[in-house]
Amino acid sequence: MQQAEQYEERQLYPLKFMPIFKEKVWGGEEIRKTLGLDYGDLPNCGEAWMLSGMEGEESVVANGFLEGNTLVELVEVYMGDLVGEGIYQRFGLQFPLLFKWIDAAGKLSVQVHPDDALAKERAGCLGKSEMWFVRKASAGARLVCGFKENVNQMRYLKALQEERFEQVLQDYPVRGGDVFNIPAGTVHAIGEGILLAEIQQSSDLTYRIYDWNRPGLDGKPRALHQKDALKALRFAAKEFPGTPPGPVAYSRVPDMTNPVLDTPNFQVGYLRLERGVEKDFSGLDSFVVYMCCSGSALLRADGQTVGMRQGEVVLLPALCQVVDILPGDGGCELIETFMGE
Repeated sequence: MQQAEQYEERQLYPLKFMPIFKEKVWGGEEIRKTLGLDYGDLPNCGEAWMLSGMEGEESVVANGFLEGNTLVELVEVYMGDLVGEGIYQRFGLQFPLLFKWIDAAGKLSVQVHPDDALAKERAGCLGKSEMWFVRKASAGARLVCGFKENVNQMRYLKALQEERFEQVLQDYPVRGGDVFNIPAGTVHAIGEGILLAEIQQSSDLTYRIYDWNRPGLDGKPRALHQKDALKALRFAAKEFPGTPPGPVAYSRVPDMTNPVLDTPNFQVGYLRLERGVEKDFSGLDSFVVYMCCSGSALLRADGQTVGMRQGEVVLLPALCQVVDILPGDGGCELIETFMGE
């Protein structure tokens, strides 16, 4: 980052970023049609990375005097003022979470992600626990989250060998507003006809188990990682150290933050706003991220105002302790995410 000393003297503010769009064999058009995000002529747009510190995929600021700088450059200069002192001590320059939209016009592969210990051993990176917020789902849409009851490693391997793997997977019907917890070690897959927000640890380490016998973008079958997956998989709810995988029930009381999920990696709330609210984060040592799922809003913090509309994401630096959120005409739906100690 150029002129770092000058930037340090200027006040941090709510930050917006340029999306990073990803072509996927299973992608579709909902990221543009429903969310209004323009990915140009990219065919089969499956993902929009809205906030990323991943190496080689760093988000770039889109507003204010920091426009053009990457998220990692901001962490390097502002450190705890941006992410929180404790978070900076734990993760250094690595922004610890990744926020994205996923459009599954076709089924995603059945896969699993390793936990922190296994990911560090295998690839020297974070593991990948995540959650899904379903923005839109077509009639009959379903997704996979976990194994059916009484499935253990032996039954799993037998089902793979006998080519009846789908029979041991636990699937769920889905509709807009549904939330699923996907801790590391969970077998999972997004079914066709689903648009969702994904909040996850900053990792892209995935072990693909089954891909529905379809070709990839190059016309060849995509690689499977069944041996690696076996070490990462957890089969029973008791094997998960925190909240087990599956659907998450939560309240939707308007004009307040409704707690959704509290995990060791992130805490998530849901807001359906019809009028303005003030949020005081003075006791929180963390950045806060808002994803706008519908409608629009204005965020005001430390004399700065930033607008956000459906599909967009705003990062509230840890230094910005009080924020006013003013919904636009028709209100808005927001997902609020921060990190605990």
